Amino acid sequence: MSLTSSTSSQNPLTADRLLADATIEVIPLKGAGDQIQAAPADATVAITCSPKFGLDRTVQFCAVATGSGRRVVPHLAARMVPSRRALTDFVSQIQDLGITDLYVIGGDGERPAGPYSEAGQVLQDLQEHGHTLTRLGVGCYPEGHPLIDDDRLWVALERKQQLATYMVSQMCFDAVAVRDWLARARQRGISLPLRAGVAGPVKVAKLAELSLRIGVGQSLRYLRKQHGMVGNVLRGRAYDPSPFVSAIAGTAGIEGLHIFSFNQVPEYVAWRDARRDSGDGRAAVGATQVPQ
Repeated sequence: MSLTSSTSSQNPLTADRLLADATIEVIPLKGAGDQIQAAPADATVAITCSPKFGLDRTVQFCAVATGSGRRVVPHLAARMVPSRRALTDFVSQIQDLGITDLYVIGGDGERPAGPYSEAGQVLQDLQEHGHTLTRLGVGCYPEGHPLIDDDRLWVALERKQQLATYMVSQMCFDAVAVRDWLARARQRGISLPLRAGVAGPVKVAKLAELSLRIGVGQSLRYLRKQHGMVGNVLRGRAYDPSPFVSAIAGTAGIEGLHIFSFNQVPEYVAWRDARRDSGDGRAAVGATQVPQ
């Protein structure tokens, strides 16, 4: 086993480069195959774990994505793994597909389905059993976690970084909060490169609802303070990630973006292309600009 991490932590990236290297998250629900096909041919697609359908559904759509020639990063939620045998089977299946990158999270299940209650336990077993994966990602929480206090989050991340090669943040809207958190992480000896989690151009009303569910309330309050938020909700406009992306561009330690597409990949791709074509860092008319 040889784990490799990005060198981009030493080479701050432009906004365009961050977008070019972005991972696009797809939830393995009905129609996920169409979402994968809507991603650019050279895109990296992340396939999440669905508590409703289990690990097999993740593998199924990983096969769809690799079959289409796209790079793939499966998610593995520790609390969804029913046994150590199930873990080794899952890893064997994704390795057979040619996948070399795995993102391991704890998961939100109230009760673990098997022996794993947190991502670190899965990473430890992976190290002991061996694998051919070259990249292992773990989650991090610049906005905090609704169920875990900050001290425990730091301790867990310090432990996990010994077995991982990069970290992915929760969905955030406040670039300053992400940069400040990353600075604190470096002070604590956390050296993993970061993939910053950002929402795609989802309708603002839907985004507000989803944000409350996944525990980014502080960042959501920041978003709500911005001029025109209420009006944009009423007009059914979409959130524009451009200001966030521009604000974190050039930050040392950020190797790319993790796009929470909410299975609206065509909308994300249209936004990305419009932003690139406009040349001024803004997306198409109809999205709400959120200054950083």
